[in-house]
Amino acid sequence: MRSGILTVYRKEMLEVLRDRKTLIFMIVLPLLLIPLLIQVTTDFVANAEKEAASATLDYVIFDGDQLPGLDDAFGSTPGFSQAQLADRGEIGAAVGDERIDFALVVQPPAEPGAQHVIELHYNTAPLTSKVKSRTKKVIEALGEGVQRDRLDALGVSTPALQQGISEPVVLVERSTAPVREVMGERIGGMLPYMFIIFCFLGAMYPAIDLAAGEKERGTLETLLLVPIPRYQVVVGKFLVVFTAGVVSATLSISGLGGWLAFKGAEMGGDLGGVLREIGATDLGLIAAMLVPTAGIFAALLLSISIYAKSFKEAQSYIAPLNMLIILPAFLAMLPGVVLDWKTASIPIANISLAIKELIKGTMDYSMLVAILGSSTALAGGLLVLSTWWFSRESVLFRQ
Repeated sequence: MRSGILTVYRKEMLEVLRDRKTLIFMIVLPLLLIPLLIQVTTDFVANAEKEAASATLDYVIFDGDQLPGLDDAFGSTPGFSQAQLADRGEIGAAVGDERIDFALVVQPPAEPGAQHVIELHYNTAPLTSKVKSRTKKVIEALGEGVQRDRLDALGVSTPALQQGISEPVVLVERSTAPVREVMGERIGGMLPYMFIIFCFLGAMYPAIDLAAGEKERGTLETLLLVPIPRYQVVVGKFLVVFTAGVVSATLSISGLGGWLAFKGAEMGGDLGGVLREIGATDLGLIAAMLVPTAGIFAALLLSISIYAKSFKEAQSYIAPLNMLIILPAFLAMLPGVVLDWKTASIPIANISLAIKELIKGTMDYSMLVAILGSSTALAGGLLVLSTWWFSRESVLFRQ
């Protein structure tokens, strides 16, 4: 039995390795694309934030005489340049045309000495915009000066008493969560999504070629004439597709590990610290989670491919499956979706959420074992289904 499976495995693996498209999806993209995506993303975000923090902001102020010192506060702060605008009704158009970055409209106080209200008009769409934070910093400094002057006029001159009046009760946050858990919650859903997608893509082209492709080339009949049981042919093909998926997933993790080893130390801030805390053990467990995932994909893809009459038809059938894979893998990126015994029962989603927990460093290892076991059982069941499907003449020679 073993020799028959190995013979089919060697024969099909040789054909797969001769296909340039398969090698690109199985080796090149997983190994290079993840570190490239991380590098480009981090560089882009860092450069965008740096540019937004140092760019000169053009602004206009309406009714600035309602708050003495407002014009001087912005005029004396580097990085701000006052522009001219005839009417406040043009604010929206001026911001949209990028003639100005923001406008301030000062509302008259309800009575002398009452609170000043300043409206900030700016484009809130850009995620890297620093208009609000930079403007707020200037306004807060001005407000603190006005506050000190008013308290001095009332005879409250010491800084401690002034602070006690302005902020009689202060809430100070003390997070009990490690930085790795906090940052892992924010970014940990993206990595398993990419790992799972690469695992699927790595298995997809070999599966199409080894079943639908053989039908199209007319070589499937020749293979079925070999004097070995048909289930050995199926298992041999399954192992090739499974190997492709595992290799693709492993190389994507290796790409991440290599990037962390060579570039992770250059990253500053909390994100860099979190990425540096992902060790070899974590990467090994992530790889282990993707092994049964590759088995699930291999069995499903092979079943669909053997039903199709041509390479093109197999691609059209697999496209909806691609969406069914993406949706549960995407769950780990949604806020409020956590790994519990309920979500651990959802195929693919449980793998994605488990990898996220490994990145966060909060994995419940009893749940990890349960997910590995259930995913392996599902892959085995799908392989049995695929073997039965492959044995039907109406499927193999569908007209």
